[in-house]
Amino acid sequence: MKFSPSTALALAGALAALPATFGFAGQKRASAYFNPADGGGSMLIDAGNGFGEPLNVIISGLSSPGVLNEDGLENYARAIGFSTECFGIHLGNPFPANLGDGHGWVNQTVELREDYGDASAGTCLESLIGGDHFRVYFQNGPSADSGAAFLAVSKEEPATDNHDIVPDGYNIGRDELVAGAVGTTSYNGVTYSTTAQNVTGLLPVGSNGVNHGIAIDGIVTVLTVTIQ
Repeated sequence: MKFSPSTALALAGALAALPATFGFAGQKRASAYFNPADGGGSMLIDAGNGFGEPLNVIISGLSSPGVLNEDGLENYARAIGFSTECFGIHLGNPFPANLGDGHGWVNQTVELREDYGDASAGTCLESLIGGDHFRVYFQNGPSADSGAAFLAVSKEEPATDNHDIVPDGYNIGRDELVAGAVGTTSYNGVTYSTTAQNVTGLLPVGSNGVNHGIAIDGIVTVLTVTIQ
């Protein structure tokens, strides 16, 4: 079968567009993440009261590019038991983070909540009874463009307790998210394979400067997520 030059060019363009259509757009970056402190940033987000909350999970910049954007990360979150906020309503102020990438202090991209097995309405239950939730920040500035997603994960009390963090809630929230993520998961026709590695030295150990005076163990879990 012969194709005219114009037809061949059109076919080539269509084939090139297929990866983007199925969430594989872009090339993997060369770095898993950059330490925010190296660029004048912090691994504690600003809780607005003089204290911070830990960025205790990083989705590596070596993950599939289709995960490392807001839409892609939201689909991945649904695959591991989280979803967008109840009816899209966010109560409370956003918390900014400085990832040392040249953007300075930037508000969270999105906040996602445990969905209790119902991606469409389960976060309404989390808002009522409490559970795990996380804020998302992308490291994509001009001076440290890893593309990694930094997550501030915690487990919170029910609404009747003003959604305060449960005792040891930063460590617990991290560990529960990781437990639900590692291995093979899927949502909306996309299948993910996730591996985890614990890293020390990015976060301090203890409660100094940490919101609610809750001690942290200093561990950051780095997830590498591959779209199958």
